[in-house]
Amino acid sequence: MCSGRPLKGTSGQAKNFITRTQAVRKLQISLPDFRRLCIYKGIYPREPRNKKKASKTSTPSTTFYYTKDIQYLLHEPILNKFRDHKALAKKIARSLGRGEVGDAARLEKNGKPRITLDHIIRARYPTFVDALRDLDDALSLLFLFASLPSTSTVPPKTIALCQRLTLEFQHVLIVKHALRKSFISIKGIYYQATIEGQDILWLVPHKFVQRVSDDVDYRIMGTFVEFYTTLLGFVNYRLYTSQGLVYPPRFDVESDEQGGELGAFTLQDNRFGDSTAIEGQTDQRKPPEQDDRTPLDDAAVQKIVEDIAQEPKPNEGQARGDAMLEEEPTDGLDKFEVQGEGADVLEQPSMSDTDTATLFTPYSFFLSRETPRQPLEFLLRAFGCKRIGWDEVLGHGAFTHDMTDRTITHQIVDRPMTLQPSVSDGDDGQIMPDAEPAPMQGGRMPGRTYVQPQWVWDCINQGKLLRPDLYAPGATLPPHLSPWVKPPKTGLDPAAPLDEQEEDELVGSEDEDEDVGGEEEADGELADVGVAAADLDGGDGHGMDVAVADSDTGSDDFAGFASDDNNDLGTTTPANRNNNENASNPAAKTNPHKSHRQ
Repeated sequence: MCSGRPLKGTSGQAKNFITRTQAVRKLQISLPDFRRLCIYKGIYPREPRNKKKASKTSTPSTTFYYTKDIQYLLHEPILNKFRDHKALAKKIARSLGRGEVGDAARLEKNGKPRITLDHIIRARYPTFVDALRDLDDALSLLFLFASLPSTSTVPPKTIALCQRLTLEFQHVLIVKHALRKSFISIKGIYYQATIEGQDILWLVPHKFVQRVSDDVDYRIMGTFVEFYTTLLGFVNYRLYTSQGLVYPPRFDVESDEQGGELGAFTLQDNRFGDSTAIEGQTDQRKPPEQDDRTPLDDAAVQKIVEDIAQEPKPNEGQARGDAMLEEEPTDGLDKFEVQGEGADVLEQPSMSDTDTATLFTPYSFFLSRETPRQPLEFLLRAFGCKRIGWDEVLGHGAFTHDMTDRTITHQIVDRPMTLQPSVSDGDDGQIMPDAEPAPMQGGRMPGRTYVQPQWVWDCINQGKLLRPDLYAPGATLPPHLSPWVKPPKTGLDPAAPLDEQEEDELVGSEDEDEDVGGEEEADGELADVGVAAADLDGGDGHGMDVAVADSDTGSDDFAGFASDDNNDLGTTTPANRNNNENASNPAAKTNPHKSHRQ
């Protein structure tokens, strides 16, 4: 008779989990292909609560997957591509064994199956917001590979593709003014952008020579790069088309070979049916309100508005309008107030970011050769600057290579500069000449503001132009703090000026001195009480009478103490004073009473 109990290994964790070896056998592919397929589909190992029950065997396994995930992989079309690739490898090996090298080369060139990941991107990210949420790691990895040197494990085609996609993404951020914050760290430069309400944070390594390490499995990283390049291509296409731009943008190979980078791309506007190049690589498209409208149309519209205004209004509408006029206009934004203790603190709404997006619009910048050109160019363009020049050694694509250009208002330098006596610094960091100077004096141009690169980052993070004299060449810079770390409510504020910090330290030391002074006064009062008690004891006859000897009586017959123990304690007695005087006066040694009697 059956008891109705399920068999062992057919329910519970043993049914929900499957080992990696079992999964590979079930899919009938190799282990590298299994890893590659899991990366494409976003399937990762899982940790069961009880490995012994989930393993179904006496040997505990280390890697488990969900059984439903492996069942989902059985219907993946890429599996057929993997099998075709395996069959092609057998044909090539057979041709080489027969000595048919030409046939093997032909099979390898023409018969290799091509794997596309478009359907996987659509399946994993059904909406555009889902793709934006998973863009942080993709950007960090692609920017990393864009800075690596080409090796046998990192082919040059992959590096060129990563560089092109990342530059295209930077261009669309410049057009949308979506960049918000940036921070320089030892690892690299952090950037944060906001696209459709989603905050995207990624890391860009510094422009140093990267050394490729041998202890890194670049095959697995290459699989991630292959997937992320497809993802970023979809994202760039959506961002460009939403802005009315042609994707991909026009790419100048010659300018890129000369180090143009952002300047090697030409954005084209396709909103009105024709492809027109955007001048200056910035958002200079014609606004919709200025599209082919004639004065006649404006006059007609104005006449219609006047006719409508002269028509009499109903009483109900007039009363409603009077009521609306009586209300006080409120230009401020609503604030979310905390209702009780322990409640969530919501982020307060802020005004439009238009002012911040045009932070550097009215200025022209020149980058010295020692400054990092790539991040500075990206930041300045993202916040409205349209005229950026640099030295010819930094590459192609500058507004000007002439450092003596009179239209330049700011120059970014990263080394101390010496001045001639005829030039003096102003309060705002500008060079104020006493007389009409030569074009270049002491390495500086008169009437131009000189700042260090940190000034650009701090202005962006604080959303305003800071004092340039604090960032003058050779000056001690303020602390560069992370914009994502809030200052502590209590304690030292690292963002506060040094003067305020010194004042706080002085106030704290004064409080400590007052506490110490109060303790000393209390000790003195206790000592006075003890002396008064000793006097009372001596007056009653119960205490010990201490006779105070005068200098003329009894001092001649006192020879002092011969032992050195009291001297070690530092006590001062009449004998010690006499001995000290004798030691300082050699003539008094022959007659110790002579000086005293005189």
